[in-house]
Amino acid sequence: MIKADKNQKSHVIEILTNSFEDNQSVNYIVKQDSKRKERIRALMDYSFEICYMFGAVYLSDDKKGCALVLYPDQKKFSIKSTLLDVQLLLNAIGLTRAGKAMSRESAIKSNYPNEPIYYLWFLGVFNADQNNGVGSQLLKEIIQDSQKQQKPIYLETSTIKNIPWYQKFGFSIYQELDFGYKLFMLRRGIEAPTI
Repeated sequence: MIKADKNQKSHVIEILTNSFEDNQSVNYIVKQDSKRKERIRALMDYSFEICYMFGAVYLSDDKKGCALVLYPDQKKFSIKSTLLDVQLLLNAIGLTRAGKAMSRESAIKSNYPNEPIYYLWFLGVFNADQNNGVGSQLLKEIIQDSQKQQKPIYLETSTIKNIPWYQKFGFSIYQELDFGYKLFMLRRGIEAPTI
């Protein structure tokens, strides 16, 4: 995998918008109107910027997949991050849905440990390139990176068919949340066997 730079931002956003367009969790957050796809793109833009500042953005070697990683312990208040939050609210979530989105985020974060973690926010592959090993290779490299950093990986998925795939890589479900859809919280400890 390669570390993405700002010049690759639009490509990363395109991958994520394509692969998460029908995702329950993403569609729970973004306002559902005629601009839904633009709103998903705005969410992915926000996620790219936050991970670029407080984590890492990776592309697969063939540039068909990407991963956004956040180090929550490094996330700090700044004018830029506050402006990004406001843009997210206006361009993706919508003012009337802000409480719903904040309540969801609070419920998720309350299940994280009080230690540095490697948060895999998004891992996406262009729909046309899925089931060809792109995501698996990227996840293997993400796991190696987390082990180098000595941080457990945490993530959520609302896509039930992805759970056995993550379990194959040593992840286990540690919590389920219900937002009108099931959100499964998974983790992989540092001590899990290497793939």
